[in-house]
Amino acid sequence: MATDNSPSKKIWIKFRRNKFALGGLIFIALLMLMGILGYLIIPDDTPMANTMHLQLSNKKPGRSFEFLVVSRNTAVKKVNFFDKMLYGQEADIKSIPITSYRFDGDKVIVKPYIGDDELAEEQLFSITALCKTCAIGENGNVNNNEFRENYIYRQKFLLGTDIYGRDLFSRLVLGIRVSLSVGLMAVLISLFIGITLGAMAGFYGGRVDAVISWFINVIWSLPSLLLVIAISFALGKGFWQIFIAVGLSTWVDVARLVRGQVMALKEVEFVEAARALGYSTTRTIARHILPNIAGPILVVASANFASAILLETGLSFLGFGAQPPMPSWGTMIKEHYGYIIMDAAYLAMLPGLAIMLTVYAFNLLAIGLRDAFDVKSQNVTV
Repeated sequence: MATDNSPSKKIWIKFRRNKFALGGLIFIALLMLMGILGYLIIPDDTPMANTMHLQLSNKKPGRSFEFLVVSRNTAVKKVNFFDKMLYGQEADIKSIPITSYRFDGDKVIVKPYIGDDELAEEQLFSITALCKTCAIGENGNVNNNEFRENYIYRQKFLLGTDIYGRDLFSRLVLGIRVSLSVGLMAVLISLFIGITLGAMAGFYGGRVDAVISWFINVIWSLPSLLLVIAISFALGKGFWQIFIAVGLSTWVDVARLVRGQVMALKEVEFVEAARALGYSTTRTIARHILPNIAGPILVVASANFASAILLETGLSFLGFGAQPPMPSWGTMIKEHYGYIIMDAAYLAMLPGLAIMLTVYAFNLLAIGLRDAFDVKSQNVTV
């Protein structure tokens, strides 16, 4: 149990004093919460938030529309709470946007929405054909209130719709999952490779260090985005391929840092004591050296998280990342960047703003960790 004078307590107190870093941590925590809840907090809870209404293309934020349910699919299975949270619920209705409706006996007459400046011809639907369970009175009329409650609804699009008429807010929220999951998995891969190679180079030295350092310098000299694209070409397009491609391109910083730290610590007393007690090299590194350089490693991992998010969005923008209809911030910018010079610049600016704030939050977190662990003099790039 940590005491008031424990190192972890002191680090937390120093970190908490940095208001910007603490704000970045809170922002990241909120993003993680939204990403975990996912389909539970978005209006369009269908898989990938991919419900399209092409008539509603590029509608401004805050617009709301009425919809008429024209068919129901009773074969769609209702999923449980956790399945819905993770994967969404397949839609069991098909609906069309309408501007007005009125009842005429057992018929409902609607005007479909086809545009703000265009009027569609009225269409007639049989209420009994749409609603099998609606009660019919002795006069042949249907219970309009029952039909209105179950077959007509209004939906508000908080951030408007994209070019395919999909809810932009829903896709932005689901895009959090893509960015954070890619960042997390890429950082884990980069930490595994970087710590392994860096620790071997720093601890053994000699030819092992020379070979690993040469390999590190070769990878270091390659532009990250080009390296990621090359790896993506080799692995193919897909979601899990992004994890590997980004992870294989961001381990160099970790390896360089760990190599230098291990070289500085391998001659200190506690390492010499571990050797004298006959501990294996793996145990000496894992149990005695790495815990003492956890601070710098956390700092560079936080910075790499931001780099991984930028690489993923760049890949998606170029078409090598998450494939449609998976919602990705980079893909959303790619689909809408042409609207920047039109009256719908927000379609590209909103995902761009999400990327900027997320990367900025991770950079603030990295700076806060750097100051808290007091590793300013170390070779850590933030």
